[in-house]
Amino acid sequence: MEEVLARLSREQCLRLVATAPVGRIIYTRQAMPAVELVNFTVDAGDIVIRTASAGKLAAAICGAVVAFEADHYDPSTREGWSVTAVGHAGTVTDPARAERLRIAGPRQWVPGDQPCLMVITPGIVDGRYLSAAGSGPAGPGEGSRVRAP
Repeated sequence: MEEVLARLSREQCLRLVATAPVGRIIYTRQAMPAVELVNFTVDAGDIVIRTASAGKLAAAICGAVVAFEADHYDPSTREGWSVTAVGHAGTVTDPARAERLRIAGPRQWVPGDQPCLMVITPGIVDGRYLSAAGSGPAGPGEGSRVRAP
């Protein structure tokens, strides 16, 4: 089976990311790269996570440029996608948005108080979809297709 690698548009990337149950935040901790697995939601093109206000993650990423990655791969069909977003992280400051996200946003996974809603506003969004020839989220003529390695 010939496989193809399709570049995804920003809109396709954000649509796929919204379907993932978890993602990874990549940031700098003590001058070294660090990765944290998080649950999240996509809201108006932003990636939103919930964390402790006084936690290490909130302190490390607030005001920083971070990367976020989510993916999905099905080994039985050898199809999947990977999306990376890079942007500034900060806290949700609008009270109405914060209240809405506390109700409909990412659910808390771990015990303890996690009232802080962090938002990553992507400046760069990049994604690829690996699939059997002719299938995938990019329709005919959409995206640039190259033969997979």
